[in-house]
Amino acid sequence: MTEKFSKEPADATPGGSPAPASTTVIPPSGPAETIKAIPVRHYGRWISGVIVIALLLLLGYSFSQGDIQWSAVTDKLFDDTVVAGAGRTLLISVLAMVMGVLLGIVLAVMRLSKNPVTSGVAWLYIWFFRGTPVYLQLLLWFNLALIFPVLNLGPIYKDEMTDVMTPFLCALLGLGLNEAAYMAEICRAGLLAVDEGQTEASQALGMSQAKTLRRIVIPQAMRVIVPPTGNEFINMLKTSALVYAVTYNELLRSTSAIGSTSYAVMEMFFVAAIWYLVMTSVFTVFQFYLERRYARGSLRSLPATPWQKVKANLLNISGSGRTR
Repeated sequence: MTEKFSKEPADATPGGSPAPASTTVIPPSGPAETIKAIPVRHYGRWISGVIVIALLLLLGYSFSQGDIQWSAVTDKLFDDTVVAGAGRTLLISVLAMVMGVLLGIVLAVMRLSKNPVTSGVAWLYIWFFRGTPVYLQLLLWFNLALIFPVLNLGPIYKDEMTDVMTPFLCALLGLGLNEAAYMAEICRAGLLAVDEGQTEASQALGMSQAKTLRRIVIPQAMRVIVPPTGNEFINMLKTSALVYAVTYNELLRSTSAIGSTSYAVMEMFFVAAIWYLVMTSVFTVFQFYLERRYARGSLRSLPATPWQKVKANLLNISGSGRTR
C-alpha cells in the first residue's frame, strides 16, 4: 500500500498558510553610557613652546647684560627731533605711495594697450626702474646738477638745478618713480584677473572702453590689487630709510644725528627700530581690515579678526580645562 505524502511545507499551518517566521528580540543591554571625551595630548607642542620661550628669555637676558643705556632709549623715544623725523618718514612714504599707485595704474593700462608704442614705452620704464637699485636712483636724482646745471623750461621756468632738486624732491622722485614700476605689474595682474566676459557684456550694453575700465574692470580688480599694495606700502615705510643718502631728515637721519652727538649710537638705533615697528604694525592692522572688506564678495565666510581669534582661543582653553 502506497503512503500519501503531504506536499505542504513542513512549516505550514494546518490551514494551508505558512507559519509566521520566528523573530528573535534582543533585549537592551542597559542604559546608554555617556561617552567621555579625552583631549589628545600634544606633548611636542609643549616641548617646542618651552624651548622657544627659553631662547627668548636667553636673548632678553643677553641684551639686559649688554652695555646699553636703556634710560636713554626711553628718554629719547618721544624727543621732538625723533617725532618730527617719524612724521617726515610717514609723509614721504604716503606721498611716494600715492605717486606710485597713480602712475602704476597708467603704466598698467599702457602695458595692456594694443598700441605697440605705448606698450613698449611702459615696458621700458618698468624694465629700467625694476632693474636698478633704489639707492642708485636716489643718487642719480641728487646729483642731477652735474649733468644739467640749470633747469630751463623756456619762458615757463628757469632755475639752478641744485635749488630745484631739494632733498625732499629727490626722495619723492626716487621712491615714487621706483614704486610705480612695481605697482604697474600689480595693477596689470589685477586687471587681467577680471574675466573677459565682463568687458564683453559692458561693451554689448554700449559702454565705452574708458567707462568699462572705470566702472566694471577696476572695481573688480581691486580685490587682487589691494593686498599686495598694502605690502608695498609697509615696505615703503622701511625703504624710506634710504633717503638718508640724499640728506632728507627722516627718522633714521634724525636718530643718527642725536646718537652721534650724545654718543648713544646703539640706543638711538633702538629708538628708530621701535618707531618703525609701531608704524608698520598700525598699517598692518589697517591692511588686514581693508583686505577683509574687499573679500566680502568672493569668500563665503570672512576671515576672523584678531579679537575674534583671541576670543576663540580663550574659549578653547577654558573648554579644555572643563573637560579635564
